Amino acid sequence: MQTTPTPGVSVEPRFLLLSDVATELNVSDSQVYHMVRSGELPAIKIGGRGQWRVERARLEEYITRKYAETADWVQGNPLVDRDPE
Repeated sequence: MQTTPTPGVSVEPRFLLLSDVATELNVSDSQVYHMVRSGELPAIKIGGRGQWRVERARLEEYITRKYAETADWVQGNPLVDRDPE
């Protein structure tokens, strides 16, 4: 059964190109490629030429994880001493 798109309603794609991820994170394509190759950002390789795709849900999980890591780092590395004795 095929469905037709509802006019005025956009559907975000499930999978993103590495360049789309780079745009979302405001980093270079090569930085995203390194994140994928190192396993930091989960991705899949598809097609005969092995093109990388990142699932939108995995990108959102990655962003959430980075917020938590950053908050932990900020707590462990205060800008000023908390106890000025």
